[in-house]
Amino acid sequence: MTLRVKVMPRSKKNEVSGALADGTVKVHVTAAPEKGKANEQVCEVLAAHYKVPVRAVQIVTGHGNPRKLVRIDTLPR
Repeated sequence: MTLRVKVMPRSKKNEVSGALADGTVKVHVTAAPEKGKANEQVCEVLAAHYKVPVRAVQIVTGHGNPRKLVRIDTLPR
């Protein structure tokens, strides 16, 4: 599955907080957007939310942008 994600860094807690009008999923993370820390946390939060291993979540585009395209492999390999 592929998701459009809007990342909200430096939030009070890590959570998936719903979707925007265009279907983009909002993800709040406590990490700052420095040295890939927020991206790592986005993968961890999405993995926990969708109940998949972290290795199944991959940021496809938007590594340096708050809007990202994320792929989640839901089938076991």
